[in-house]
Amino acid sequence: MIVVSDTSPICYLLLIDQIMILQELYKLVVIPEAVADELKASESPSIVRNWIANPPDWLRIEIVRTSSRSGLEKLDPGEQEAILLAEQIEAELIILDDKAGRQIASERGLRIIGLLGIVKDAAQFGLLDLRVTFERLQEAGFWVAPSLLERLLRQQ
Repeated sequence: MIVVSDTSPICYLLLIDQIMILQELYKLVVIPEAVADELKASESPSIVRNWIANPPDWLRIEIVRTSSRSGLEKLDPGEQEAILLAEQIEAELIILDDKAGRQIASERGLRIIGLLGIVKDAAQFGLLDLRVTFERLQEAGFWVAPSLLERLLRQQ
């Protein structure tokens, strides 16, 4: 399965020490250079900067060859390139959390999953405890409506 990721899902998984679920679920994750640059940025937490400085074998960084960013102008560079890269390499899934990015990716025919969907899938495979992981994400600054978390926990 070809999976492309935006920046924030990787950041949050690193912050809660659950980054390996990406490898467990997808084997290989591809990110565009703009996402790698955002992960390397001085504003990124040191754990994120250290991780991307020596990326794991299951992470591939690719250059986006598509130059037309039509319809993507309101997104940040990482989201723009993630969508373009997903189209370029015909990814089966793109990991995005930003609402505007998800809407545009959906309109462009891409299959989307967010961080909560990844966590839910990982819990179903027994890779983590869903309630504990949701708590850790919130402690790390990930905001989500409490009603959505409760609904996801009930579905488990």
